[in-house]
Amino acid sequence: MDGSIYLYFIIALISSAGILFYYLSYKSVKQPKTDILFTDALNAMVRGDKAKAIGILRQVVKQDSNHVRAYLQLGNILRDENTEQAIKIHQSLTVRPNLSAEMKVDIHRALANDYKKIGSFNKAKNEAEQILTIEKRNLWSLKFLVDIAIENQNWDEAASWTKQLQKVTGKKNKNDEARFDVYRGLDCLKNSQLEEAKVLFQKAIKTSPNYGLGYRYLGDVYEQTRDLLKALENWKIFAQKDLAGGTIVYGKIESALFDLGRYSEVENFYRKILELDSSNLEAIIRLANVLDEKGESVAALQLIDNATFPNGLDIRADIMKLKLSLVTSTPVELSHQIDNILHKLSELDET
Repeated sequence: MDGSIYLYFIIALISSAGILFYYLSYKSVKQPKTDILFTDALNAMVRGDKAKAIGILRQVVKQDSNHVRAYLQLGNILRDENTEQAIKIHQSLTVRPNLSAEMKVDIHRALANDYKKIGSFNKAKNEAEQILTIEKRNLWSLKFLVDIAIENQNWDEAASWTKQLQKVTGKKNKNDEARFDVYRGLDCLKNSQLEEAKVLFQKAIKTSPNYGLGYRYLGDVYEQTRDLLKALENWKIFAQKDLAGGTIVYGKIESALFDLGRYSEVENFYRKILELDSSNLEAIIRLANVLDEKGESVAALQLIDNATFPNGLDIRADIMKLKLSLVTSTPVELSHQIDNILHKLSELDET
């Protein structure tokens, strides 16, 4: 009898142990309530519901003051509306014990963005540099430091960080190196240091012959030193290498050709541009003007009619066509053209 009782006792003990083990195992895999709430907050952020996300995150940190990720995201959301509060939250996280390297990086990144938001560029820079003491090859930090240097027009620093970034990525971009030489040259140009500026622009061209800005500003230097031939040569190269940005020197090129007694070359210049970019609106309109001045209004109109432009960019072409049609078109035709222009303008306003 005593043996039976003992046996039942052992069976009951084993059963209880099994139930306890199952319960503890279930508890260990069950997601804590705060983690579920945190996921809900992230989903609210994705949906753009900041107010709901903030409310949920406040619940999370109230229930679990050690939920660093929740504090981090709360600060990130608050950055746009209350940057000082975001900074306080993120700074408080830096003194937390036992932070992983990944978490430290995320906190410093958040603070870097906070300080950049309020224009405290030195503090933002320091936070990004802190990341590099944790991860020497952190791409985000290197790109951030390049951007900060550019924003502060610190070209030497921008060039230095860019070189480090290129070492990490293994991708060398000669245009970046040339760009910073151009920016240094512009600083010299502002201070009337023409020879120094000239050397830097020439260095940029040598570093990256296909980078257009060096030619543009070298042309400006030659203009200031009254060497119009070399100025014209460099502006033309710039216009052909940077088809979008090159429109800014079209007026300079026309003026230079006029002053040199070579205005007849303007037409050929624009035709060469259109060979490279047939939808270049500025070149088309200027060429149409040149043809109109030569008395070739029909050819000018054909040029406009045959051109195709991206949506919304043909308004100026329509106005140019209206100008060319003033002599040859009837009042009714002119009225239709004006109505067409007004209709397109109203469509642009709606968008």
